[in-house]
Amino acid sequence: MSRQKHVLVVGGGAAGMMAAISARRLGAKVTILEKNPRVGKKILATGNGRCNFTNIYAGTEYYYGNNPKFTHSALSAFTAEYTLRFFEKLGIQPRVEDAGKVFPMSDQASSFLDVFLYELNALGVDIRCDACVKDILAVKDGFIIRLEDGKTHRGDSVVLATGGKAMPSSGSDGSGYDLAKKLGHTVTAIFPALVQIMLEGSFFKRIEGVKFVGTAEIIYDNKSVAMDRGDILFANYGVSGPPILQVSRKAGELIKAGKKVYLKIIMIDSMTREELRALIKKRIAMGTDKPVDFSFVGLINKRLIPVVLKEACIDDIKRPVASLSEKEINRIVGILTDWRFKIRGTKGWQSAQVTAGGVDTNEINPGTMESKLVKGLYFAGEIMDIDGQCGGFNLQWAWSSGFIAGQNAASIL
Repeated sequence: MSRQKHVLVVGGGAAGMMAAISARRLGAKVTILEKNPRVGKKILATGNGRCNFTNIYAGTEYYYGNNPKFTHSALSAFTAEYTLRFFEKLGIQPRVEDAGKVFPMSDQASSFLDVFLYELNALGVDIRCDACVKDILAVKDGFIIRLEDGKTHRGDSVVLATGGKAMPSSGSDGSGYDLAKKLGHTVTAIFPALVQIMLEGSFFKRIEGVKFVGTAEIIYDNKSVAMDRGDILFANYGVSGPPILQVSRKAGELIKAGKKVYLKIIMIDSMTREELRALIKKRIAMGTDKPVDFSFVGLINKRLIPVVLKEACIDDIKRPVASLSEKEINRIVGILTDWRFKIRGTKGWQSAQVTAGGVDTNEINPGTMESKLVKGLYFAGEIMDIDGQCGGFNLQWAWSSGFIAGQNAASIL
């Protein structure tokens, strides 16, 4: 005769709470062990507090890792469409915005924590906060989890959903990797992703806060290896903005491997170089006596003008614009359409939205999220070597992998 299974979920973030609900709905006894004083802390910070909780286009092509196709089974079983229905039943009214991003109509990330807590309590899930897991021991009849305070919990299966190292203020300290290693798992190299990029240059404080719509490319070995377009923001350390976050993963990966990497910024990407050159010449003809710097007012941000002209090797920016030579015009066009910076690194874990790298997915069954090394051990969310693009893809992975892990962890003995 079958008996009720006890599932221990380590980590009360997005993936952990989803795993707990999934397992409990199948009749398992479920205990969440969360090191923070409360569950779901990181969710509150997502989407600038609005919570971009999925993307209607979620598919394997939006994910990274040593084997992005690992995501296929989970994303197919618990799709973005299923996610919308799941949360609608909990009370989250979805609103689809640009590029398939989905937000709650309330525009409050706290709505997710509210409905999660309501459902977890309604289902009778045992939530233990301030429960820092020190060891997970695989024993003959299941698992024993030891906490730092000396307490122990015994269960039939474990879902490891501790997250990565990104945003440590939310409690993500990478401790889950050590737990996985102790159980025999391999952890690939980890580094910050969806993060700002630091550049070499002495003028960034002068243009800090300047924003424009343009294109960002990561250049390695004279080839473009990542590209995105949108709002780019100069900061005192380099650059930020959605396109920068998108391409930062490739930059971080190459830097981790000891490679020299460059950022190419196209500030004016709405016309060809020839068209831009013709436009500048036309503007010169319309005001030949204007100072060089003033002649660019209305074309690019005023604070950028002296920096761009200096980068184009034009020292006297007050001379009449008609005195610009063909070579000087070409250099200006070059900066506006292909401004290159050496990347000195990315910002750290505190600024990163997600962790790249993690538990090797070759050691995990993609259809069940169960460890291939330890029977009854399951993984969910960011702890695995899977990370998504910006735009709701990382939370979708948390929901999909958490749901599958919880379901299989609760399967009848």
